[in-house]
Amino acid sequence: MTRFSAEVEGITQRLRDGMARGVLAFPLTSFREDGGLDPESYRAYLTAQLATAPGAVFPACGTGEFGALDEDEYRAVVTATVEVTDGRLPVVAGIGYGWAQALRFARIAEEAGADAALVLPHYLVEAPQDGLVEQLHRIAAGTRLPLIAYQRGQVAFTAGSLRRIADIPTVIGLKDGHSDLDRLQRLTLAAPDGFLFFNGAATAEIQARAYGTVGVPAYSSAVHAFAPEIANAFFTALRDGDAVRVDTLLRDFYVPLVELRDRVPGYAVSLVKAAARLRGLPVGPVRAPLTDPGPDDLAQLTKVLDDGLNLVGAVRRPG
Repeated sequence: MTRFSAEVEGITQRLRDGMARGVLAFPLTSFREDGGLDPESYRAYLTAQLATAPGAVFPACGTGEFGALDEDEYRAVVTATVEVTDGRLPVVAGIGYGWAQALRFARIAEEAGADAALVLPHYLVEAPQDGLVEQLHRIAAGTRLPLIAYQRGQVAFTAGSLRRIADIPTVIGLKDGHSDLDRLQRLTLAAPDGFLFFNGAATAEIQARAYGTVGVPAYSSAVHAFAPEIANAFFTALRDGDAVRVDTLLRDFYVPLVELRDRVPGYAVSLVKAAARLRGLPVGPVRAPLTDPGPDDLAQLTKVLDDGLNLVGAVRRPG
């Protein structure tokens, strides 16, 4: 017998099916050169993303610069995602800050037609376990959307707290960005049957094999935002147990990308957006406090991208 309502179970099963079928897409948010939101370019970009068969779409999350969006812009992004996706894939919108503000975003996402919400880490302060659990209780009490908790930064659940949040009828899963496999193994063992887990580490493919050993095979892919050919090739090789292919992609593309990413704070998003622009995708610049890469890093990114595309038989700008 399922612990979820029929509606929540239906969305959970759609996510479970999508996780098994492909990578989880976290689309970039398109801005104009003057910094304004560019909804039409976002729709064009998202249409191209959906053509590459992701398992689910997570708009206005970390890669989508959630923290840089006001409420009207957030509404426009989530609404466009729901309309372009047109029911083909689950849409999981990012929400965050304290529980009161998170609920404002959750209600916007509900009205826009999102299927679920990813609860991003709260703002600034550290909090005890009781507070982390209460935060999710408060959000769940104010929205009908199924919720996925995201532990990263100052948010880290114990096994006991995981059991408590899993008792909330609309909390369906946990995304992990800490990469502490000891803690994560304890969490997966403490979770009830049917609870979803996602690998949310930065450039998650680097650790995807390790996460799989503790029962977390599903992962988000920032690379999918600019090179779905590479992201899908890696997903297929990992799923099929092709260790040689996995190692080649890690060594010759993912590791050089991560080494470049680690040079400057915020490059986990800035490089992704720059790489998308290198491919002619209409995403525009990042918003402050992030910064776009300078000429030297952009040249290095171009080489890393070309090397990765060559590995999978693709080119930067198909003619």
